[in-house]
Amino acid sequence: MTASARDLARWSETLAAIARTGMGFTDNLYERERFEEVLHVAGDIKAAAHDLAESERDEMIVERTTDHFVQEWMESIGEGVPGYVTPKVAIGAIVGNDEGEILLVQRKDSGIWLYPTGWADVGYSPAEVAVKEVSEETGIECVPRRLLGVIDGQRMGFSRFGMYMLLFHCTAVGGDLRPHPLETADVGWFGPSSLPEATAGAQWWGPMAFAAIEGVDAPATFDAVRDPIWRTD
Repeated sequence: MTASARDLARWSETLAAIARTGMGFTDNLYERERFEEVLHVAGDIKAAAHDLAESERDEMIVERTTDHFVQEWMESIGEGVPGYVTPKVAIGAIVGNDEGEILLVQRKDSGIWLYPTGWADVGYSPAEVAVKEVSEETGIECVPRRLLGVIDGQRMGFSRFGMYMLLFHCTAVGGDLRPHPLETADVGWFGPSSLPEATAGAQWWGPMAFAAIEGVDAPATFDAVRDPIWRTD
């Protein structure tokens, strides 16, 4: 097997997470030094991922220097349970209307169109975050209906770090289209054949999203277990 830039980035983030978690749970100076060495190895791997990504024209965003990674990782180390490194959690909302259309937002920073998404906030349930993000980003009020899936963002290639997305199907119940002044350039309703050209990832979430909007009741999806886990995508 030939490792890809995405493989290298995933392995480096996993090594870094193990090392940072170890540093968060130990006061032993020798162990901390060893874990810091692991961070430097992880940084070398991620720097190599950048070089390989350039040669592959990979769309992943990776940093260029080992020192940058190590400093960033060191600054994020906590103590005890807060220091146990886990994937970040994002919430996505597939919102449909009575016309069978999906609600999409255009990100102000990239110009990319996608369903409303946001990081999970402490003190809110995942479904509450979905409702909040939709309202803030679009002005539309919605009701969550069911969980569509749990997605590994790093495996899908739209995150350079460990991230899980919980994707909810919601229905619109009120409100008016109103882009967020800081985060959203535009918002709109779109049918399956009229998605904006710069819509991200519709090839994998589109069929599932529009099936849910049309009333198809299916079990929540999740990423299949790889065999072997570490050597394949």
